[in-house]
Amino acid sequence: MIERQRTKQRMSRIVKHNDTIYLCGQVCSDATKGIHEQTQTMLDKVDQLLIESGSSREHILSATIYVKDMALHFSAMNEIWDSWIPEGYAPARACVEASMAREALLVEISVIAAVK
Repeated sequence: MIERQRTKQRMSRIVKHNDTIYLCGQVCSDATKGIHEQTQTMLDKVDQLLIESGSSREHILSATIYVKDMALHFSAMNEIWDSWIPEGYAPARACVEASMAREALLVEISVIAAVK
């Protein structure tokens, strides 16, 4: 069975299929902030959606992170990521440089997780 939550015409914020949760791309709360703040508020949104969908950081299977400029932001983004992901629960992860939907965005993440 497929369950879609917070669905709009273009996307659903959460899609559940069997015991797997797919989150749409998450960005920061305030794009006027720097990479540390953008990364932290983006991950805060992931936390909220995971809890809402019956999961948690410890159940993330895969994460794809899109960074506007790897040379400028990769290390700083990783500082926040490394402190956010619980030790021993690192998911499979890809991190790529990408053009963003809005100029001010520096980072975006897409997550796949298991239900608790």
